Amino acid sequence: MSSSILNPRTTHREFFGVPGALTVTTIVPIVSYALYFGCSERTGGCPPPHAYSWDAVKEAVVASVSDVNWWKGLWDNEAATLYFGWYAFCVVAWAVLPGDWVEGTQLRNGKRLQYKINALSTFLLALGIVAGLIYRDGPQAFTFIYEKWIGLLTASIVMSFIQATYVYIASFRNDNVLLALAGNSGNPIYDWFIGRELNPSIGWFDIKTFNELRPGLILWVLIDISMVCEQAVRRGGIHNVTDSMWLVLAFQAWYVADGLYNEPALNTTMDVTTDGFGFMLSIGDLAWVPFTYSLQARYLAFHPIELGIWGIAGVIGTNLLGYYIFRTANGDKNNFRNGHNPKNLKSMDTKRGTKLLISGWWGICQHPNYLGDLIMALAWCLPTGFNTPITYFYPIYFLVLLVHRQMRDDEACEQKYGEDWKKYKKLVPYKIFPYIY
Repeated sequence: MSSSILNPRTTHREFFGVPGALTVTTIVPIVSYALYFGCSERTGGCPPPHAYSWDAVKEAVVASVSDVNWWKGLWDNEAATLYFGWYAFCVVAWAVLPGDWVEGTQLRNGKRLQYKINALSTFLLALGIVAGLIYRDGPQAFTFIYEKWIGLLTASIVMSFIQATYVYIASFRNDNVLLALAGNSGNPIYDWFIGRELNPSIGWFDIKTFNELRPGLILWVLIDISMVCEQAVRRGGIHNVTDSMWLVLAFQAWYVADGLYNEPALNTTMDVTTDGFGFMLSIGDLAWVPFTYSLQARYLAFHPIELGIWGIAGVIGTNLLGYYIFRTANGDKNNFRNGHNPKNLKSMDTKRGTKLLISGWWGICQHPNYLGDLIMALAWCLPTGFNTPITYFYPIYFLVLLVHRQMRDDEACEQKYGEDWKKYKKLVPYKIFPYIY
């Protein structure tokens, strides 16, 4: 098959093309830093006092960015060493820990890639090492993430740029490289951002799926643990850590562990089957996930909150509802895709020879897993109370992300199924929120 047939030129550009790619590339690091400086005891609160005056905000920002020492303060040699060491640990763990090799979905070139499944083992090994460190030296031994937050964030952003640039250059190595259908526009800025190669790898090491589940996702939990340790040191010991902090750690650690346990399901997601690996995914996996999703734990480290029995019950109930919807919906989808239908769910035949679920959770809305995810996202923020809107950034951002992803999925399915997709949408009209959207 010729290169032009296998890798047709991209004609439709997402994110409004190059301007959108440049905007996201600029905005994501800025927001990541802003969430720290806008919600930190070092700047006076969450938000800091001057945040209530636009003129004061502008004055503070101008004073900071015009100061060379402020820019130098974003980089920390020790923090960078720690971050790159962490990434190296994850790579070594992938290589040496045992794990099954599973096949991915069939690609356009007819091939199926092999993926090593041992993310959960890496997670457990990391937790074991951290637990041993804390047990031996006390919680103060693991507060360095709180102390070196900015340096670690900067290192993760640098790593994201390095990886995006490497895989973009490597995608030109020969004509047999399988490109992402959305990443072959010919514009270097856009293709670098969206991801030119579909499955960049170094030998058996698949860069995209590795980044999706290991360095950032596991680091998210380690950050939460560091925030627990920070609060414990301030309050006189682990036994004085607040119920709100324990809930945030439990919810987010369970979410990550669940994702790692179900690692093979990643191979059917849009990120793996459709999207290339570029700066959009690299900074999302390596910087955005661990350093913005842990905002609630970082806030509670310097602003402890006790919920009480009824508060705990309400938050747990909300999280369990979201988790139940998320997990059962994904379970039904994965079973159906693998030829199993234990619940006898109804489906609709398509001209492509495939079927679309139209009952159960998938008959209530087109993306019930997104609905469950959003309810869980809200539950993770509720332990922070209602003194600041900043700790609720995650579900707000997540809603925008999932709506955008739903729109991309709708467009892709319309191209894939044609008239059958229009029939499907009449049977299942609601996208994420039943009777609302």
